[in-house]
Amino acid sequence: MRRRRYDPGMTRVLRGLGPLLLLLVGLAGIESCGSKSAVSTSRTSAPEDTTPPVIAVLPSEIPELVASRGGVTLVNAWATWCDPCREEFPALLSVARAHARDVRLVLVSTDFPDQVSAVRKFLTSHGVTDTTYMKTGDDMSFINALSPKWTGALPASFVFDAKGRLVEFWEGRSDSSRFDAAINHALAARTPAKESAP
Repeated sequence: MRRRRYDPGMTRVLRGLGPLLLLLVGLAGIESCGSKSAVSTSRTSAPEDTTPPVIAVLPSEIPELVASRGGVTLVNAWATWCDPCREEFPALLSVARAHARDVRLVLVSTDFPDQVSAVRKFLTSHGVTDTTYMKTGDDMSFINALSPKWTGALPASFVFDAKGRLVEFWEGRSDSSRFDAAINHALAARTPAKESAP
């Protein structure tokens, strides 16, 4: 076996680096301690968390969601992995916010249960702070709870009148005018039509 030769120059370099390495290790320790402390401090002093709650919903609970407040309800079934869902989301939110006094928006994510963090991140990026629901249970039961005519394609939108009756339903990406027209139709159904004179 070959022995290494003693190199006094290398020894001086390593000795010179010793204090520097100790300093770097110490700074790294301080930085990680400081960041832990900053996280715990920010939790106590930061404003309330604006991450929207995501609640699991069973197919049998869908009619209750629609009828819970009365008034017109727009239900939108979507998923973070669905490109058309993501594309229509800003228009959906814009129309729902414009009709906020008369219409309740119910968002139902069809993502898998292990995607809750992705759902919250997506909703937060769009400024959604209201409760959002996540589909659980059998797919066909969920589909039929909203409409037996629904094939399960996403996105899907369902507009219910004040009595919980399905007024409009469609599959696929929509724009503001489609959402607006459906909401106005449901709002008109809420107001009893005047009887014509004989």
